[in-house]
Amino acid sequence: MSVALKSLRRQKASRAPSRDGDVGEVFPRMAPVRSLTTLCLPGGLLVLVGLLLFRPGVLPDVLQPYVQAYPYAVFGVGVVMAWYFNRTRIVFALLILAVAGLALYRVGGGYAEADPVSRVVFAAVAVLLPLNLAAFAVLKERGLFTARGVSRVVAIAAQVVAVDLTIRLDWSAAHEWLTYALTDEWLKAWTSLPQASQAAFGIAAAFLTARCILWRDPIETGFLWALMSAFAALQGMRWGWAPPSFLATGGLALVWALVETTYRMAYYDELTGLPGRRALNEALLRVGSRYAVAMVDVDHFKRLNDVFGHEVGDQALRMVAGRLSRITGGGKPFRYGGEEFVVLFARATAAEAVPHLEAARRAIADSSFILRGPRRPRKKPAASKPPGGPQVAVSLTISIGLAEPDQRKGNANPQQVLRAADKALYRAKGAGRNRLMV
Repeated sequence: MSVALKSLRRQKASRAPSRDGDVGEVFPRMAPVRSLTTLCLPGGLLVLVGLLLFRPGVLPDVLQPYVQAYPYAVFGVGVVMAWYFNRTRIVFALLILAVAGLALYRVGGGYAEADPVSRVVFAAVAVLLPLNLAAFAVLKERGLFTARGVSRVVAIAAQVVAVDLTIRLDWSAAHEWLTYALTDEWLKAWTSLPQASQAAFGIAAAFLTARCILWRDPIETGFLWALMSAFAALQGMRWGWAPPSFLATGGLALVWALVETTYRMAYYDELTGLPGRRALNEALLRVGSRYAVAMVDVDHFKRLNDVFGHEVGDQALRMVAGRLSRITGGGKPFRYGGEEFVVLFARATAAEAVPHLEAARRAIADSSFILRGPRRPRKKPAASKPPGGPQVAVSLTISIGLAEPDQRKGNANPQQVLRAADKALYRAKGAGRNRLMV
């Protein structure tokens, strides 16, 4: 029986813990898990290019009309795209960046010391912008034309009205409050930002960095780079930089994150983090004449679902996906559907792929994972306590069908090879499961 159920006492479980641990935590539903450096690279590169290009005197005059149109294009296209894909967090973040850029542009591009209104607007934007970006980063997607969506638009408008009324009623008091020195005056030497703004940017940066590290999500990273771009826009105004272009670059980082997220939704399986069937079909179009395709199926998966429920079934699929993602020999795993996976060896024959598939099959058969108890917290507590009562461990096996191009057998194109691998899989299951058939 390929699904082995074992009641493990506390002492036995502590002596021989599962080699996979809690599969639900090791392989989260976010897809795919990537290194922090790779995840941060697109947004950081955009901000760096913006810093290099949009400083005064860098681009020739003939390109200035395009530079002036750049913020309108980014914010206009970005808002439409984010609304279409129901990413209202990005919609509101782009709106707040656009409002900030417009406010700074309308007061003459900055904080002229002789213009008190400009100084108040600059200080208000410098304090409110990082706080708004941090706030919109944590909001849930509730739609744009809903009660909550309208309330968020009202919140943005209310801030604009509040700043305007404050200037009209008593701009000197507003300026004194916004530029109040929290610590020593030496902090003013390196930046034109008021200390309240420095604190707001510091808190927002720490908060968004933590979310970026925890979630490893492109949109979270997009918010972080939008914040960095906003800081560069405000800081650079002391040197005559035009803030709309830098704020638009932060918006472009958010739009890039939206595109990357949409791509991952289309090409990656949310449950396992593996590339999905669409990615497989495109990969098969790029293979040459020397490749092998393995169809993998989890044995007795329906029985596992019937006995323990779909949540345990999901844990099992994540465990199998994790093992297949570490397969050697150049194999690339894909989630095909249900309990089926495909491993593509793009530059290997079937004979060369066999030892790597057998190693993965044995590793899965030798592994087990402890079922999550009904009272077990979703996150690991700071101080671990020994589990109470018996624990249930589940071990799985897989069956594998392998095929390669063979004109004599009618396997001329990748789809025919895939069907041949599927037939080999059914032979493996008919022969007793937990085996590989070619």
